[in-house]
Amino acid sequence: MRLENQVAIITGGASGIGRATAELFVSEGARVAVVDWHENGFGELAKLGAERDALRTYKADVTDTDAAGRIVNEVGKDWGRIDILVTAAAISIGKRAGETTLDEWRGVLGVNIDGTFVWIHAVLPAMVGQRSGAIVTLGSQLSTAGGKSNAAYVTSKGAIHSLTRSVALDYVQSGVRCNSVAPGGTDTPLLHSAFARSPQPRKARQELIARHAMRRLAAPQEIAFAILYLASSESSFVTGTQLVVDGGWLAA
Repeated sequence: MRLENQVAIITGGASGIGRATAELFVSEGARVAVVDWHENGFGELAKLGAERDALRTYKADVTDTDAAGRIVNEVGKDWGRIDILVTAAAISIGKRAGETTLDEWRGVLGVNIDGTFVWIHAVLPAMVGQRSGAIVTLGSQLSTAGGKSNAAYVTSKGAIHSLTRSVALDYVQSGVRCNSVAPGGTDTPLLHSAFARSPQPRKARQELIARHAMRRLAAPQEIAFAILYLASSESSFVTGTQLVVDGGWLAA
């Protein structure tokens, strides 16, 4: 098993890519702490690792620095270390810049950017202290390609990629690696919500699928395998990179 005896924290782990990653990590031998504001799915996830205390759930706002510190301290105390952080929590409102209010802008950037920074900041002391750790952030192919009617989300994902590179360079000599995954359109509740905002949801889905060279959306599990690679020792010589998993979107 690729993550045997490893301890991971996954934000946004109750659904979508975060949930698929939590399930995969447990199957690969890790102990996983799932953090999410939404408790739907917590019960099923907890059962997944019940036999060996392999998965715990925590309800928290990912922008809450006090909650992050408390959870990181509890996980570190109970399980002895923190080896992996995956920051998968994200929101999107699907609006152009001129239609986005300042409060909406701050809300998206708060969850997506602040929520990434807060948890990186919280785990770094433990990782630096043990001189090892792998941080995987979730960006998007849209931060490179651009995207219509999603100004705040696209901006936030570009900032996450930049933060990832900065952390990678600042902590490489401390044994901490930091990389990001840039998924294409992935069949998750977040994307379903985006389709629901469209006056023609079915048409919006088909148009998005057509943008991918593979002519389909990703399954959350496909993105989870990319995250697993960056979290495991298989990527021991990889840091500061953006791993694009987009079904050929950027190549097309």
